Amino acid sequence: MASWLKAYNAALIRRPMITQCATAGILFATGDVIAQQVIEKKRDKHDFMRTARLGFYGGAMFGPIVTKWFQFLNRLQFATPTKAVMYRTYLDQFVFTPAIVGFFFGSMTFLEGKGVSDAIERINEAYAPTLVRNWGVFIPTQLINFSIVPPHFRFVVVGVVSLFWNTYLSAVNAQKQEEQSEHHHLAPLALISEKDVD
Repeated sequence: MASWLKAYNAALIRRPMITQCATAGILFATGDVIAQQVIEKKRDKHDFMRTARLGFYGGAMFGPIVTKWFQFLNRLQFATPTKAVMYRTYLDQFVFTPAIVGFFFGSMTFLEGKGVSDAIERINEAYAPTLVRNWGVFIPTQLINFSIVPPHFRFVVVGVVSLFWNTYLSAVNAQKQEEQSEHHHLAPLALISEKDVD
């Protein structure tokens, strides 16, 4: 285990982008597996395409953006360590996070093959409660992260906490996806009923 951590630490320093993107992809996919098997109890009805979408989002979309974001935050200079922690946490949670939460629900809708109106509907329904719950989890996480964790490990700390957060995100996204599907299936029936009444 110690040798694996040493190798991973070296990879984070040498090739941060590739290492962190791979980490994000694995963590998002794992979060979805936990959501499907532990929360939704799908057992042998596991939706592998859903897991693949989450893994792709984590590795190809979320990973590069967050890697660059952390590099930007780490380059910022502040007068005192306390100011550094407070400002970095503020920027991360109140500037970056509101955008990335919307980006997540929009991206997942498009990856499911749906359109702009579906993305807007899902963001409208899921955005606010997800953002508030995110603050409850990640404001304390980032205060600790920016206080005591070496810069190249900050992504990893977020990643470990995100394993549980990704489970939540996957479950919420799946619930909204199911609600949208039911809505779209019921809409034609409603139109037929209205015609029958007329």
